[in-house]
Amino acid sequence: MTAPDFWPACGYQRLERDARGWLVPTPAYLRGWMLRPELALVAESCRAEVRLHEALKADPMRAVTLVELTALADPDARENYAHFVALRDGLVQAGTLQAWLLALWREGNVQTPPLFIDLVVQAVVRGLLEGDDNAFHARAAEMLFRPQRLSTVEGRLLAGDRDTLDLQRDTQGFGDIGRLLAQAQVTAKAVQLQVLAAGDQNDSQAAYWREAERPHGQHRFLLDLTHQVQQELAHGLSVALPLRDSGLKALATVLERWVQHLLGVAVRITPRSKIEDGQWRWHVGLDAQASALLNDLYEGHTVEPERQQRLISLFQLDFVQAHDMRADVAGKPVYLGMAMTPEQTLRLKPQNLLLNLPLVQGH
Repeated sequence: MTAPDFWPACGYQRLERDARGWLVPTPAYLRGWMLRPELALVAESCRAEVRLHEALKADPMRAVTLVELTALADPDARENYAHFVALRDGLVQAGTLQAWLLALWREGNVQTPPLFIDLVVQAVVRGLLEGDDNAFHARAAEMLFRPQRLSTVEGRLLAGDRDTLDLQRDTQGFGDIGRLLAQAQVTAKAVQLQVLAAGDQNDSQAAYWREAERPHGQHRFLLDLTHQVQQELAHGLSVALPLRDSGLKALATVLERWVQHLLGVAVRITPRSKIEDGQWRWHVGLDAQASALLNDLYEGHTVEPERQQRLISLFQLDFVQAHDMRADVAGKPVYLGMAMTPEQTLRLKPQNLLLNLPLVQGH
């Protein structure tokens, strides 16, 4: 199977690459932002907004004055255009999307709207998947820039796109993933929720690619994040078997590429169901919930069972080259965690892997 030009809305094909493979913003890429709902013209757009919009479409690199921004009648449009100009200027000054992201996260004082950051991350991740025809990798990669909603269905932990599921719930009146799947006759008319699977009769991987190459896909595919399944044997015996195509394994692969690409450090990441290490030295939460949970466990604080149950997965990260690590922890594994909120949502913070690994000075 050959991967199509997927996620076209992120503008990846309108970017250029520098010598190290990082993505360089172009006028064509910036012009594409003018088509986004946050900046597109509507029937209520005032004349000043129409003039500014058309001017930026013609020359997305042109200077925008404060007078032009304040002339916009709609305060939301005024704010969105101001954010776009700041983003544009920041990307051009940084030179690449990757350099802009790293500077933004390292400085810590983030003023850019999360949506704008997510769109830049999506373009970078799209580049990491260039030539990869594994739909599991692409679906897992969506977790780096789109929040997920989790639900357990028949013993499987499934992740679905939060915004897609919430829209479905609001329009159809159903609840979590399991209830949506149970209403297949109704949901088939809407987002047609489908679990991404290998070798299934419906060929869900091919269906994923068909949707992913549309300008505005519905993100309707569910990713199985189950660690292992119980296989029933004769005489009442059962054995735990790893999933053939694990969403956790796919996510681990994407995170390996993320670290290698942005930090230049080779790592191996392996899903784990628990930590059994009397010399646990370093950990990184992949989201805010996991960061707090791992900190408490590491420091020996009591963690309520309900909170522990929100832990989706653990991972073990090993550096391929021990000399890339700080000397005091060289050769030791780094444990990663991923946890959902009490509302069963998950928003990964891919910057955590870039900011919190025990790297030697100079990385």
